[in-house]
Order: sequence, then C-alpha cells, then structure tokens
Amino acid sequence: MKINASEIRVGMLLEYKNDLWQVLKTQHVKPGKGGAFAQVEMKSVNKNTKLNERFRSSETVEKASLEETNYNYLYKDEQNYFFMNPKTFEQVEIKKNLIGEKGKLLTENLIVTVSFYNENPILIDLPNQVTCKIESTDAALKGQTISSSYKPAILNNGLNIQVPPFIEAGDEIIVDTRNLEYIKKV
Repeated sequence: MKINASEIRVGMLLEYKNDLWQVLKTQHVKPGKGGAFAQVEMKSVNKNTKLNERFRSSETVEKASLEETNYNYLYKDEQNYFFMNPKTFEQVEIKKNLIGEKGKLLTENLIVTVSFYNENPILIDLPNQVTCKIESTDAALKGQTISSSYKPAILNNGLNIQVPPFIEAGDEIIVDTRNLEYIKKV
C-alpha cells in the first residue's frame, strides 16, 4: 500500500530498496528554502542494519502489508521464542534478536499479537501492560522530595527499571511494555 512520506510514523514497516525496514525515528522538516521533507531513521528487519533517508513530501513509499494473529507464549530455548495459535494449535518460533529486550516480559500463556510478512513471523506486540515482581531495589533515602525521585529496581525477569521510593522488594507492579516504565503498584 502506497503512502505519502508525510504519513510515515514510528513503528511502521516499509518496503524500501528490496528490504523490510522498521521506522525508528521520523522528523518532518520544512526549511525556509526548498520543499518540505521527512527525515526517517530505519532499521532493517532482516539484516539488522540502520539507514537514514530523506523523503520529499510529494514522494510515496510502500507500507508493508502485515497479517496479524493472536498467539500464546509457550517457552524459549537458546535462540528462539515459541508461540502457539490458541485456535489451530499451530506453533511458530521467532528468533530472540527480532524480539529484543521485550522478550524478558514474556510469561507463560501471555497472549501476544504476532505479525507475519510473506508467511514469516517478524514482529510481536505485547499487551500494553504486564504485571511484574520486584526482585531487589535500593532503600529510599530520607529527605528526598516525593516528586520525581525515582530509584533503580531489578525485576524478577532481569529488567532494570526506575520505580518510586515507596516500592519495596517483593512488591508486584504494572509495567508499560512500550517504554518499559513503571505505571502503578498492584
């Protein structure tokens, strides 16, 4: 599907130069002289390389058409994560390097959306919020102001995040999967 360069958004998948690219950053620039353009930073899904490209506003780019299906997370091994379609019981495996840090948030039977491109699984979308347990955290310092004073914490899945001072080890919290930030205590 063709879209204008001004419609490019972060997270989109584009077909460009015979490869599949995920948009990491986009900035629309309107200089005083000349026409407006979109400065786009992209990462290749297949080759794991980055590319900075300028598209004039009048240009069109090909948006990749993806097929999305819900899957349950099953388990992981050295290189892959394994998922099962709850309707057909068909299993798919996705390489760990495609999922990245978000793979640490996967828990057994968590329902995720798997995106397929040409019958190959390439991306997963986690639910926006997941519940995690605090493994360890620093003690809160007395006298710190309550506003914007966060302390580091390690979750039971190994992720490091910032939490408010009243959170203690053993507490359950809700984490935003899009930016890996603390939302609230359970």
